[in-house]
Amino acid sequence: MYKVCVTGAAGRVAQAFIPLLCNGSIFPDKKIILSLLDINNEPQIRELNGLKLELIDCNYPNLISVSSHTDPNEAFKDCDIIVFIGGFPRKPGMERKDLLKINSKIFTEQGLALKHAKEDVKCLVVANPCNTNAKIMYEVCKKNGIKINKENFTSLSRLDQDRAEGIYKEMYNKESANIFIWGNHSSNLFIDTIDESINKDIENNSNFLEKIQKRGAEIINVRGSSSTFSAAKAARNHLKDWCYGNEKIVSMGVVSNGDYDIPKDLVSSFPIKCTGNWKFEIVQGIELNDGKKTKIKKCVEDLQGEASEIVV
Repeated sequence: MYKVCVTGAAGRVAQAFIPLLCNGSIFPDKKIILSLLDINNEPQIRELNGLKLELIDCNYPNLISVSSHTDPNEAFKDCDIIVFIGGFPRKPGMERKDLLKINSKIFTEQGLALKHAKEDVKCLVVANPCNTNAKIMYEVCKKNGIKINKENFTSLSRLDQDRAEGIYKEMYNKESANIFIWGNHSSNLFIDTIDESINKDIENNSNFLEKIQKRGAEIINVRGSSSTFSAAKAARNHLKDWCYGNEKIVSMGVVSNGDYDIPKDLVSSFPIKCTGNWKFEIVQGIELNDGKKTKIKKCVEDLQGEASEIVV
């Protein structure tokens, strides 16, 4: 049994994600006690209450109970897993630094509320800028003596990996494996692979990397809002692999130990091997030529710039 909180539960991404959680798509062998959190505004409260009724009506096989909250201290109480989807949404024309300024207050408050969760709570940050929002909570917990292992703070870069694999399949009409993401979930993200044939395709197609880097903005421009179903599915993939393991290399934002010269305590995407039971390892020994190192360095500079603006 897992007690799981989903923040921003009144929003579109959360409502695409929650059925995956309740129908066993993520944790097929676990029952779920679901806690829903959103802000204390009338539209969100009405949406939460309606969502709660619908979830009961769905009679999902894995869902034991559902509660709704506007206070993170209540919502996080005794949680095993928290999926941080709630945040101020990115609007057309907004830069990541604009999001950071607004969302830093939200994630400072929620970081403090983690003292009410279980000590081994697993945190996945989806709301952008996800890497830096995760770092905010990690730093808040360190500063305030909230003892959560740094390995339990993760951010979503799986969406970029899934995009890369899907767009590669569309372009070349063949499957790809072992594509992964370095650095920041941003327009400077860097795609890499250990498969030489895929690497050759990517290097010979200058539009491929740019297409992945700009996909989020493209979706916002086309539909007027950010990714929904793809973000929910990526969160599902992230959690399932983290819990049960995966033989392939996957992308996860994790707190850096200094591997590949990415500074310690930045939350950066790495090539990850999930070994099961909520354990993972950063894949070692990947060869990086000067061109790749330069692109990764640019991603890291983004993260350092965002981190420099954090006040906790």
